[in-house]
Amino acid sequence: MCGFAGLVDPTGAPIDADLLSRMTRAVASRGPDGESFFHADGVGLGHRRLKIIDLSNAGAQPMGNADGTVQLVFNGEIYNFMDLRAELMVLGHQFASRSDSEVLLCAYLQWGHDMLGHINGMFAFVVWDARNKSVFAARDRMGKKPLYFAVVPRNGGRPPLFAFGSELKTLLSVPGFDRTVCPAALRQYLTFEYVPPPLTIFSGARKLDAAQCLSVDLSSTSSVEPRVWRYWDLPFPEVHVPMHPDVAAETLWTLMTRAVERRLVSDVPLGVFLSGGIDSSAVAAAMHSLLGGGASIETFSMGFTDPTFDESSHARNVAKFLGCRHHEEMVGPNTLIDALPQIARFADEPLADASIVPTYLLCRFARQHVTVALGGDGGDELFEGYPTFAANRWGNAFFDHTPKVVQQLVRKAVQALPARTGYFSLDFKANQFLRGGDTPGPRRHQRWMSSFLPEEHASLLSSALFESSREDPLAALDARALESSARDPRDKLMDHYARFYLSGDVNVKVDRAAGAVGLEVRAPFLDTDLVSFACQLPPSLRSKGGISKFVLKQALKGRLPDSILARKKQGFGVPVAAWMKGPLQAMLRDELAPAKLQREGFFNPQAVQSLINEHTMGVRDRRKALWTLLSFERWYAVYGQQ
Repeated sequence: MCGFAGLVDPTGAPIDADLLSRMTRAVASRGPDGESFFHADGVGLGHRRLKIIDLSNAGAQPMGNADGTVQLVFNGEIYNFMDLRAELMVLGHQFASRSDSEVLLCAYLQWGHDMLGHINGMFAFVVWDARNKSVFAARDRMGKKPLYFAVVPRNGGRPPLFAFGSELKTLLSVPGFDRTVCPAALRQYLTFEYVPPPLTIFSGARKLDAAQCLSVDLSSTSSVEPRVWRYWDLPFPEVHVPMHPDVAAETLWTLMTRAVERRLVSDVPLGVFLSGGIDSSAVAAAMHSLLGGGASIETFSMGFTDPTFDESSHARNVAKFLGCRHHEEMVGPNTLIDALPQIARFADEPLADASIVPTYLLCRFARQHVTVALGGDGGDELFEGYPTFAANRWGNAFFDHTPKVVQQLVRKAVQALPARTGYFSLDFKANQFLRGGDTPGPRRHQRWMSSFLPEEHASLLSSALFESSREDPLAALDARALESSARDPRDKLMDHYARFYLSGDVNVKVDRAAGAVGLEVRAPFLDTDLVSFACQLPPSLRSKGGISKFVLKQALKGRLPDSILARKKQGFGVPVAAWMKGPLQAMLRDELAPAKLQREGFFNPQAVQSLINEHTMGVRDRRKALWTLLSFERWYAVYGQQ
């Protein structure tokens, strides 16, 4: 975990050192162990370092080649850096450090843009190459590490600046940066609960998607507009080759242990996030098998005083089974609500995933003991772990084959259900299911997950804002479908969850929460080899006979307690539905007050007040909609005011 920022002026004029310092210090929490800068004609690079590998200053960044003409800033870990180092030494490269940063720099010097085919890791990096006056930047294949950029216009006929950074906040201090809220991005946020690439919530910035890279040719001062392309994609086959379940399970376990082993390389203390679910438990089990026991494994979990959301007993059972040194923190509503102001500051863009609250608290708790933590993110997306995968076949039957008159009767019955506030209560699940609509595939799944459907935006948004952005927020799904190699319907769903929810929500949530406390989180399930295997795996082995994560559970038999393997999926939830009727209600009404909303000009105050009243009076469960609005308003209070 590190942070960086940079500016490039195509005229070659010196970069303002104070400006670059402000940009870099905006991400100081990502790198508490050091700060360094590079300045040359027309370029300035800043870096904040969290020391993980090679704790000496030899691994400091920005890192340059022998004559300083090529400079690198980098955030992440290259898991195959030792193998690459040996290969590059054979090719004549010499190394002054044991850092993966230097290996990455030499990989660029050796292979140029083709370096991306050689590296396995989580990363975002930028290379300044003075030899041809160019910028080259990239994000890792699964979108673990972020990269924002902007082409910033200037007065006086001067060409624009090219600015970039690890987080959106690095760009805010650049003179001329457009901080107006992008209407199209706001509509995407209401639909996805985050803003998918390439848009950002600000009109003046964009972000790279997972497995994308960019280059900027600055040999001419006429333009600094980057060229963006995808260098890798999820490798789905045209036709799946049958595979015996036992062979698939053993292959998966081998890949899992290798992925964990790659992520154990560290010169600082390391632990595991353990929720008691299948995915994090699998990571702990693989580490247990690699280390020959669990006594040296530090595990961390977060428990809730609300028993319907608490998984801590399951985490304790796994830790006891594996013999780990387990650390647990129990939190109540006051602790969770008190964290909201910090989250609004570090979230960078509005993010309506309420699990960012316990994720931040877990990262903060673990950071008291370790600097690196392994987590189970990615398992649900790769092996059909979410309830929506199971609901897919019911959705096909209901929306595609049930008479409309029966559908209407079901809708009336569901609307009559009493509103509950528990974890995934029946009324909540039933109402979300009915939002799927007649469009199958990824569009239906996104509608299930949405806080606001596109057709609801006209009444929710101010008329001026809605009129300025009438394009379909779900069009991004259609564009991705054309790009993806997925052909099987279940492959298409896996692709959707990996490229949208995982990359745009889950990875962002973990990156920001960990970055806020100077913790690095690694995800073995997102290892390139393991992801490629999951893509090639016949869908009938990802889930089978109503059993989600079938092949993963087969691989874990005997390696985890049967009670854990038989558990139903439970997400890292927060009881926001109940809070909004209790300790959070005053904040909710204050942040979404009609006069405030009228003044800001984004939302229709009457429509929002109706949502609040329906929820607090128990008419309808509006937890998702209200949390999405509240998250935006708290973000806007920090970053939206100019």
